[in-house]
Amino acid sequence: MVRVLYITAHPHNETQSYSMAVGKAFIDSYKQINSGDEVIHLDLYSENIPHIDADVFSGWGKLRSGQGFDELTAEEKQKVGRLNELSEQFVSANKYVFVTPLWNFSFPPVMKAYLDSVAVAGKTFKYTEQGPIGLLTDKKALHIQARGGFYSEGPAADMEMGHRYISVMMSFFGVPSLEGLFVEGHNAMPDKAQEIKENAIARARDLAHTF
Repeated sequence: MVRVLYITAHPHNETQSYSMAVGKAFIDSYKQINSGDEVIHLDLYSENIPHIDADVFSGWGKLRSGQGFDELTAEEKQKVGRLNELSEQFVSANKYVFVTPLWNFSFPPVMKAYLDSVAVAGKTFKYTEQGPIGLLTDKKALHIQARGGFYSEGPAADMEMGHRYISVMMSFFGVPSLEGLFVEGHNAMPDKAQEIKENAIARARDLAHTF
């Protein structure tokens, strides 16, 4: 069975967020077209996504030194165990759909925390004498991103770091390609905002047939 992780990073739902509205249109269409696939929604604002902190480093250090998981503190067990769950889930999926807004030229911090949680040597990549090599070479990914301004071309394009970061991480993991579906300009042109949203939703539904 094909497993799809639908990973959203927005505190609002589709009634308030352009990225979430387009994401919902995509995933609803995808499920209709691919009824046999398993789609798992990870709402990062509702999930427990541990930050890599002193407890995590301490727990990892103990495990590397040969101590058992039961010997970790309660905090170490909770955080290290959850990070392991997230990375195992990520590796077990076949397709990834990331949905984010463009905030301050990037994405909400919870998405960075999530990507940190799945960047695990031996699972998503490995170290070799020639440098790190990605292990997820049979996966595919899509990033749906809403941008209030215009960032596809011109000087502003160099300021966009959200999609670029996800693209770098997917490449690092060995994912062959990352498609991008961008909704942009609705804040810059409020009189055309609804048209921009509807056009993006139509593109999302078309893309669901080929993703």
